[in-house]
Amino acid sequence: MKISALAGAGILTTALTAHAQLQEQGLPLWEVGVLAGAVSTPAYPASTERAFRAMALPFLFYRGEVLRADRSNVGARLAHSPDYEFDVGFAASLPSNSSDIAVRSGMSDLGTLIEFGPRLKVALARPTPGSVVRLELPVRTVLEFNDGVHGQGASFEPELSVETTDLVAGWRVTASGSLVLGNRQLSNYFYGVSPSFATTTRPAYDAQAGLLATRIGLIASKDQTRSLRVFGFVRYESYADSANRASPLFLQSQGTSAGIGLTWTLAYSERSAVN
Repeated sequence: MKISALAGAGILTTALTAHAQLQEQGLPLWEVGVLAGAVSTPAYPASTERAFRAMALPFLFYRGEVLRADRSNVGARLAHSPDYEFDVGFAASLPSNSSDIAVRSGMSDLGTLIEFGPRLKVALARPTPGSVVRLELPVRTVLEFNDGVHGQGASFEPELSVETTDLVAGWRVTASGSLVLGNRQLSNYFYGVSPSFATTTRPAYDAQAGLLATRIGLIASKDQTRSLRVFGFVRYESYADSANRASPLFLQSQGTSAGIGLTWTLAYSERSAVN
């Protein structure tokens, strides 16, 4: 789940990322446990309404040679070396009800979004033994689950990140910056207003492909015990250069998200993960 690049609460993705930062350092091949957390985030990019989610969910991590369920991705690792990785995977975001969003009153709900597609990850530098500078280039098709399955376009989110264990003893920290871009169909999903939903205060609008958000974020996590890890994140998004500022659904030029949580591993393998 990766704000996914889109809308809704990214608590699961943040937990997976926090659990697996600088991951191939003696982690087990598989783990089973429970994730719990809470997050507050804009209902959709440039919304003034906020969504709050609290949840507790089971998780299964698996770190095989090809099949991977870890970090912010679930899928197949097709090629890799110490400095690059190419995979095909999935991400997701949680839904928002239009009845809770004044400007979308009477419109269709924003459903659960599942994204899938290829991603290239490249380690650009390793300034210290405990840090890495990484570039990620994911391209994903977007499916909406809302009274059926509907295609909602495609996204592209180039991201530059720095992961380190060098700042504060015991803490792992990731700082990142990215651009979130969507094609015309995805932009219409968030910002388009069809004539059937137009009102005197919400004119019809046909969205354009382009930038959805510019994002910077910070994730921190720490192992309290072998089985218990705590994490937190903050994220700032700017919509000032969005391609669809003229939409009646575009209400503000910036937004913030934050969340906290924990993962509790109940069982794990004695065998180590495949690097």
